Amino acid sequence: MSQPIKAAVVQAASLPTDAGGSAEKAAELIRKASGEGASLIVFPEAFIGGYPKGASFGTPVGQRRPEGREDFRRYHAGAIDLDGEEVQILNEATAETGAFVVIGVIERDGATVYCTALFFDGEKGLIAKHRKLMPTGAERLIWGFGDGSTMPVIDTPFGRIGAVICWENYMPMLRMAMYDQGITIYCAPTADDRDGWAATMQHIALEGRCFVLSACQHITRGAYPQDYDCAMGDDPELVLMRGGSMIVAPLGEVLAGPDYSGENILYATLDPAEVVRGKYDFDVAGHYARPDIFQLSVDVSEHRAVTREGEY
Repeated sequence: MSQPIKAAVVQAASLPTDAGGSAEKAAELIRKASGEGASLIVFPEAFIGGYPKGASFGTPVGQRRPEGREDFRRYHAGAIDLDGEEVQILNEATAETGAFVVIGVIERDGATVYCTALFFDGEKGLIAKHRKLMPTGAERLIWGFGDGSTMPVIDTPFGRIGAVICWENYMPMLRMAMYDQGITIYCAPTADDRDGWAATMQHIALEGRCFVLSACQHITRGAYPQDYDCAMGDDPELVLMRGGSMIVAPLGEVLAGPDYSGENILYATLDPAEVVRGKYDFDVAGHYARPDIFQLSVDVSEHRAVTREGEY
C-alpha cells in the first residue's frame, strides 16, 4: 500500500481573458505548493480559459443578439488547444516539481469549447482529460457535452485519481461509475461557492469512502474587463465567486476548509489506508452494491458526429 502524501487545493483567481497568464499563474502556484511538500495539486473549474460568471452571451429565449455572438467569439478565442503553449507551461511546471496536477480548463476543439479537467503527471506531462458531461443551465449555450470516453480514473503511486466537475457531482450514476473504477482520490473542480456545497463534498466522501478535494476560485468583478457583460454588477470589488475549497477524508472528516477568506492554498495529509478502513462497513461498488437488484451500464466509447469507413 502506498504511503501518505501531502495534497493541496488551490483557491485562487484566474485571469479570465488571458489563458497564457492564467497558465503562468498556475505554474507559480504549482511551484509554491510543491515547495510546501504537496505531491498532488488540484485547481478550480475553468481556471485557464475563464469561467464566465454572470454572462448571458446575448441569448434570451428564441433570440441570439449580435453582441452575444461576439462575446462567444472572444470566449472561443481565449480557450486553449491541448497542443498549445498553456499546456506546455504546465508540463514544464509539473516536470520541474514532480507534482501530479488536476486543473480545469476551457478546451477548444474546432468551433466547440468544452469545460475540461486535465491531468498532469510530473514524469509524463499531460496524460488524460475529462470533459464535463453535462453543462449546467446557461453553460449549455457555450460548452459542448463530453462523452463516456473521457471519464478516467488514473492509477498513481499514491492512489487512483479521477475528476468530476461541479454539478456533475449531483449525478448519482456518474458518481457510481467513478466508484466502480476504484477511485480513492476524488477531485471536484467547481464554480459552486454556495453553503450547501460543503455538505455535498462530505456526502461523496462518505458514499465513495474516498478522499474528496474540491477547488473553487475566489475572484472579483475586477478580474474581468470593464466591458464584460455581467448580470451581477460592475463594482470591481464585487466577489463573483467566494471559494469554499475543501479537503474531506473517507469517513467525512473535513481536513481543510471550507475557506471563504480569499486566495489561498489548502493542505492536508492523505493516508491511503483510510480508504480501506472506511470500506470495511460500506463499499458502494462492492459488498454493499446488490447487483442482483441494481445494475449500471456505462458507454465508454467516443461518440463523433461523423465516422468514415473505407478508403478514398
